[in-house]
Amino acid sequence: AGPTCIKLGQWASTRRDLFSEAFCDEFSKLHVEVSPHPWGHTDELLQKAFGKDWTSILKFQSREPVGSGCVAQVYKAYADLTAIAGSQAKELAQRSDLRSAFEAWEVSGFRGLLRWLRRRKSEEMWDEKSREELSPADCSRGSPLSGMSVTDQMAKPLLCANPSSASHLTPVAIKVLHPGLVHQVQMDLFLMKMGSHIIGLLPGFKWLSLTEIVEEFEKLMIQQIDLRYEARNLERFRQNFLDVDFVKFPTPLRPLVTTDVLVETFEESEPISHYLHAEIATELRQRLAKMGMDMLLKMVFVDNFVHADLHPGNILVQGTAHVSTSCEEQTAIVDLCDTLVVEVKPSLRRLCLVLLDAGIVAELQSADMQNFRAVFTAVVQGQGERVAELILHHARANQCQDIERFKAEMAELVTKVRGNTIALGKANFFVQLLTFPFVFQLQVASLLSNVFKLLMTHKVKLESNFASIIFAIMVLEGLGRSLDPELDILEAAKPLLMKTAASVLK
Repeated sequence: AGPTCIKLGQWASTRRDLFSEAFCDEFSKLHVEVSPHPWGHTDELLQKAFGKDWTSILKFQSREPVGSGCVAQVYKAYADLTAIAGSQAKELAQRSDLRSAFEAWEVSGFRGLLRWLRRRKSEEMWDEKSREELSPADCSRGSPLSGMSVTDQMAKPLLCANPSSASHLTPVAIKVLHPGLVHQVQMDLFLMKMGSHIIGLLPGFKWLSLTEIVEEFEKLMIQQIDLRYEARNLERFRQNFLDVDFVKFPTPLRPLVTTDVLVETFEESEPISHYLHAEIATELRQRLAKMGMDMLLKMVFVDNFVHADLHPGNILVQGTAHVSTSCEEQTAIVDLCDTLVVEVKPSLRRLCLVLLDAGIVAELQSADMQNFRAVFTAVVQGQGERVAELILHHARANQCQDIERFKAEMAELVTKVRGNTIALGKANFFVQLLTFPFVFQLQVASLLSNVFKLLMTHKVKLESNFASIIFAIMVLEGLGRSLDPELDILEAAKPLLMKTAASVLK
């Protein structure tokens, strides 16, 4: 199977409002290890992106990748921060701009070039916003950062972290797309569009709106094969969690970011799967559980910007050294979904979660976000029929033949949950996530699983991002019932929901 088919299967497994539970369970296991492409292709891309003198910026100890997925492969290297923040930065940025414009024209013609110009304007506005929000103190008159470029400002904290290093080398992860990927994906998407038009003519498939599904997947796939999207997502997550010390994201090292190459800081962490061992202290597991729940609620209800690919390979733990007893012991995590691979080294830093691979995110429009909050509030208050009404009113497509039955069945599900909060509330996802990392759907909270069944049975189709966020909650909340019996997501969400309701009434 090609990269497009693999990604389609993984994405389809999250659309439980459209496909059966058995289908989704099977396709959620679709992870394929891809043979690495030759070093020659990587060298060629690095030369195109950063010039023939790229070796003055990036230093490789090994040409072997630490991981290879269906879209890209990842290397560990070292970056010279003085070169990035120095005179070469402007030249690299100009080279990146020219190459991006050429690629836009080559792939999509004049329309693609116009899209590139609009995106470039948006990036300039984001850079200006980043400059304003970086730090009022740092940007004040007379500050060393005053008048510095955003690139220099981002590199400065990393430089300060290594003051004793003459060359200021810092570990980085380098993500490189596979050769021929873009054209292969374009051909696959064209064939999918043709197939969706044909299948959509069949009466039993009309309600699915297969052409819309393929268009939604096309947007996701385009972002997967353009690493600049992932860089921007990482920067936005870092901005959102600037004041949260228990969640970290890698830092993209601009201007070392292009369509097919992404250079970012290498986060030394432990895979969260190490925390399944019985000898791990209960208090530590409870802390991780609460950190994960707080992180999720902030993404959903505060930021409206959710990491939509939070499988176990994308969650690491930094700040503990209980797993490895020897300082020499290291573990390479190979994520088969193109997650950046991280070496394990014992660390005594502050305990925090490190999230990787931010290529897929979910964000709701204002009206959809209000509806989502209303649905969640209705669940908290045990108003099952209200949940059904809200879903029907805002559904992307609705061919429900028996609305009253749909509402009654939804009310029954919500009532069952309210009557037994242990089934949903007193849980967090991490223990089950750790114990069953790739079959987590078998352990999900019964309510959300049954809600998706109900939607499919009554042919009610959710908006794509709406479904993605519900699925993220289902994973992060439903897996881990034995981790912390006192942790209740419904109870934890109440203050956020009530705060929103109060602001609406004002």
